[in-house]
Amino acid sequence: MVDIAQKPETERLAIAACRIHLSADAAEQLRTGRASKGDVLATARIAGICAGKRTSELIPLCHPLRTTSIAVEFELGGDILDVAATARGVDRTGMEMEAMTAASVAALTVYDMLKAVDRTMTITDLRLLEKTGGKSGRWQRGRE
Repeated sequence: MVDIAQKPETERLAIAACRIHLSADAAEQLRTGRASKGDVLATARIAGICAGKRTSELIPLCHPLRTTSIAVEFELGGDILDVAATARGVDRTGMEMEAMTAASVAALTVYDMLKAVDRTMTITDLRLLEKTGGKSGRWQRGRE
């Protein structure tokens, strides 16, 4: 584990995203809220937030961080569901892994809740979009 004791605490933010490619039937169930397992997006949002808070338990050598907020948002366009997760906190190292964990677990939860309708769903493009704080300051990926 990297020693971060001498690094200053700063406000940190990270935004990560991924995509889920759905069949027309799965997208329609998501759009209309008719999934047999219940409210897919509400459940996936809670799963993502919980996962982001537990990142250090899931990823070896990842520091436990003091997150002040984790948010997960969704945007459905046709048969693609975009998932975005934002993690914020004040600590000595960045929130990138918390944001990426939140986005990926939210996507996995959507898959789990819709797999009876569509086992061909794919989760793609997990990526960091932006981070702020620390020595490197602000970094932002060119928006796709």
